[in-house]
Amino acid sequence: MSDELCEMQATELLALMAANATSSVEVMTSHLDRIARVNPRLNAIVTLVADQALESARDADAARRCGGPLGALHGLPIGIKDLVDTAGIRTTYGSPIYADNVPVEDASIVTRLKAAGAIVVGKTNTPEFGAGSHTFNPVFGATRNPYDDLRSAGGSSGGAAVALASGMLPLADGTDLGGSLRNPAGFCNVVGLRPSPGRVTSLPVTDVWDPLSVAGPMARTVRDVALALDVMSVPDPRAPLSVAGAAESYQSAVGQDISGFRIAWSRDLGGLPLESQVAHALAPQRAIFEGLGCEVCDAEPDLSDADEAFDVLRALGFLASHHEKWLLHRTLLKDTVVWNIEAGLELTPLRIAGAMSLRSAIVERTIAFFEHFDALVLPVSQVAPFPLAYDWVRDIEGHPMEHYVAWQRSCSRISISSHPAISVPAGFTPSGLPVGIQIVGRYRDERRLLSIASAFEEATQHGRRRPALGSLEPDETATL
Repeated sequence: MSDELCEMQATELLALMAANATSSVEVMTSHLDRIARVNPRLNAIVTLVADQALESARDADAARRCGGPLGALHGLPIGIKDLVDTAGIRTTYGSPIYADNVPVEDASIVTRLKAAGAIVVGKTNTPEFGAGSHTFNPVFGATRNPYDDLRSAGGSSGGAAVALASGMLPLADGTDLGGSLRNPAGFCNVVGLRPSPGRVTSLPVTDVWDPLSVAGPMARTVRDVALALDVMSVPDPRAPLSVAGAAESYQSAVGQDISGFRIAWSRDLGGLPLESQVAHALAPQRAIFEGLGCEVCDAEPDLSDADEAFDVLRALGFLASHHEKWLLHRTLLKDTVVWNIEAGLELTPLRIAGAMSLRSAIVERTIAFFEHFDALVLPVSQVAPFPLAYDWVRDIEGHPMEHYVAWQRSCSRISISSHPAISVPAGFTPSGLPVGIQIVGRYRDERRLLSIASAFEEATQHGRRRPALGSLEPDETATL
């Protein structure tokens, strides 16, 4: 039963606990056993609070026996990304500067999850300060892809994606600036949702007005992502971009008929380089939408200058968040973080103003585009999971990448548009590596987006193919 519990959806586990067919302690013990077996090799959960989690599970069972109202996630294990503060649990941000940091307060998203009854098991691995879509850092090392443990899990929510894919967790959080919820989900055959800015708030942040970096849910199914979004999307008066959740539960959008929807299909989002194995895996998926009764057209929004806007505003954000660390601890920062901060230092007021203007125009054009379409479908990542020993993708089939985030343009161009996007399993390469498909929805219309994603998921069943965990003894065959 232990292994069976680890493979169940979050909604299934909650139903079993509600029916007293299992307990929170049994669910927690099963997941802790799975963590003990596979995490030493995969390195997804980097700070584990097993005793604390078990005690909370006992309390959850006692509360259920007493009757009374229970939260939507009551008794369910969850992992929190190591960028997000957790009171009393070490939070390093993947940096040696904070290797021993233990926050005294929870981030607001953690407070919300706990209030719903979720039990924090530990922290999931992330690159240093979330910089880059490859999860490694000098504090904990690299997180391995469970479908091929000599390859990248993506990032920056790579620890969360691996913990989900390998059955260590049924639910996790993540953050996304240039693809950090979507890329690791695609690399690990799970689901990651980047909501519209303001839909899910997580304080504290450096700039409460910044729409680029957002928090969101990750899970193995669209339904579980919708469940988590119902809990996460609570307006926060301290966050000026915060918006109310949907009038109806996001879970009720799952399983809706999408026949008659108009789908814009983009092979490469304006001519981006794309690995042939990714293109070959995604090409047959167009027929899936047609089979669901959708009208599918070759189309994409005008994202001219999205790369300039993203690069400038990302650099500005790194400067705002990390300049003091650069002044005091430059030698302890990885080179790409230093590069991004120094790129911020080189910005001129005119270039910053220009980037803000470009972003406004892109958002306006994209909203206008979605007056004619219900969704835009495109690749999540331009490459398949790459070797673990790489620091970042330098080249895509003969096209050099100018810096460490350039290979993520299929995600970052969507980020700058402020539209919600979800990564859903969409197949595998000939060598068995996962490939994700990215579905972009109308501005602030996560319900319609979830309905389209769930219909695709149900029609394809790609997400049901779990990794063969086998023997996962640690070794040192691939280092960074």
